Amino acid sequence: MQDTAKYLIHADITAAGVVERSDVVGAVFGQTEGLLGDELDLRDLQDSKKVGRIDVEIRSEGGQSFGEITVASGLDRVETAILAAALETIEQVGPCRAEIEVSEIEDVRSAKRREVVERATELLNDFEEKSIQTADIVETVRQQVRVADVTDYEGLPAGPRVADSDAIVVVEGRSDVMQLLKYGIKNAVAVEGTDVPDAIADLTAGRTVTSFLDGDRGGDLILKELAQVGDVDYVAVTPTGKSVEDLSRSEVMAALRDKVPYETVASAQSLDTIREEMSQTGESTTADGGAVATAMSDDTADTQPTPSTQAGSAQAETADEATAASDESDTAPPAADATDEDATDNPAIPSLSDHIEAVIQNHSGTARLLDEDATLLAEGETDDVVSLLASAETVPRTVVVDGDCTQKLLDVAAQCGVDVVVAAGHGEYVKQPTAVQVRIEG
Repeated sequence: MQDTAKYLIHADITAAGVVERSDVVGAVFGQTEGLLGDELDLRDLQDSKKVGRIDVEIRSEGGQSFGEITVASGLDRVETAILAAALETIEQVGPCRAEIEVSEIEDVRSAKRREVVERATELLNDFEEKSIQTADIVETVRQQVRVADVTDYEGLPAGPRVADSDAIVVVEGRSDVMQLLKYGIKNAVAVEGTDVPDAIADLTAGRTVTSFLDGDRGGDLILKELAQVGDVDYVAVTPTGKSVEDLSRSEVMAALRDKVPYETVASAQSLDTIREEMSQTGESTTADGGAVATAMSDDTADTQPTPSTQAGSAQAETADEATAASDESDTAPPAADATDEDATDNPAIPSLSDHIEAVIQNHSGTARLLDEDATLLAEGETDDVVSLLASAETVPRTVVVDGDCTQKLLDVAAQCGVDVVVAAGHGEYVKQPTAVQVRIEG
């Protein structure tokens, strides 16, 4: 009955003696019989299921009895109130004097309404948390695809390009690999602890290795061990106390762009020294190696690695387009062919050949950044080509420079997702990123 009742009558009972539950129930039926007339006779109401069973909880202490009475009612409010008042007329239970006082008439439906409101609120909050707004669909899909790209390399979390890339980024844990994947960097592998696995040590052989560890003592210790058991070419300096997984995209790209040769760190004996000097000089976002050079003291400046030791860089492959370009570089025709053909159809549109002639053949001393249609995105001095490329708002497809193709230019071009570098001559570089095609037009 209580499951379908509309009201619950709650009453407290006190008896001057020891009584039992059956005594209380008998008193309720016996002393209310005939009191309210035939329409509200308690036995008839129970038979017709308009009133539920009488629940009694009774306990005895010190020669007295105390308890609670609960009666479920399917009557209307007025009839329920009359029935409750009738309970207070009971003056004796068994052989003992007793007193009954109604404490509350509870509206069961109101309680259910409160439960409905509370539950509906919980359901709505869960629904809103899990719902995806239209504006978030593209970013959500992109991030889920990148996270799904986490692979397993010898039992270690890694990006999908670690096995076949000529450059790798070594991080501490799986969360760091996932964070870099979100930013398009697919050649990161995690050591998963302070003990560098043999698989990582073997992987560093013959690769350009950049260490990108947390800015705490644990990260410094991992770097020391990694340098002992493997080969480290560069160190991406993380802000003190910050983890790689906490960095924003701009902070990650700045750290990888301004990576420090390992010899610099080894000479300084502490990454904190490098961090402090970089912070004091304020050069933490330059792309032309300025921050690296500034961070080095006079004593360590002479120990900079020669071009033969600067074996490429950790290519932070910052976009899916860069990956696609590297996969297609062996089969796709040179960018100039398609561009020149379009320019033939419409002479008013500059072709890649026009830019090469204007920049290199005319010895202009400048550099140009071009999109896939050979449209000029930016132009600057030849000496500033690296910083010009790093600060470009739109990723260029082609870089045309009236100067030599250097290792630094190739490294930054690979990081930014450039497909083709057209230069006046070969500079000093020993490793060409697989994602970048080099053309010499001098």
